Amino acid sequence: MVNNVFVVRCAETGESVLIDAADEPEVLLALCEELQVGDVLTTHGHGDHIQAVPAVRAAGHRVGVAQGDAGMLPAFDFEIADDDVIGVGRLRLHAIHTPGHTPGSTCFTVEGTPLLFAGDTLFPGGPGNTRGNPVHFATIIRSIQQRLFTLPDDTIVLPGHGDDTTIGVERPHLQEWIDRGW
Repeated sequence: MVNNVFVVRCAETGESVLIDAADEPEVLLALCEELQVGDVLTTHGHGDHIQAVPAVRAAGHRVGVAQGDAGMLPAFDFEIADDDVIGVGRLRLHAIHTPGHTPGSTCFTVEGTPLLFAGDTLFPGGPGNTRGNPVHFATIIRSIQQRLFTLPDDTIVLPGHGDDTTIGVERPHLQEWIDRGW
């Protein structure tokens, strides 16, 4: 499966974090070394987003995950709580828990920027997969509506797969998603 993996790097200090150690550990480890990656942040615990976790941990990178998905990882080093602020040099990433795709799904914003790392919570055209479960679907819709659609229209949504979008492009379609049920 093709995943998006992101590095958030402070231009002033050079410190970086990796968002989702999806796969191809040899590529990710070279990138981590080149870009001074410290910690690895996990958007959720599905296998396609965590396959390289053992390799990055073995290389000395700490891996963080929300408590709701902690049991999905082979191992981790710290829990990411809702509203945690994670320092990366002079940058501040804010954790936003958005359950629905998984119990511990977490998005990250970068303070002072229009960036949202959405994992599998929000894509162009709708929410992430809830596998036909109406409770999980209602939960992800609530997460999107109450947590993500409070962000400005120009917020760039960087999902875990595929192309980027913006909050302003997606917000008007909320009722369509609710009506279609996925």
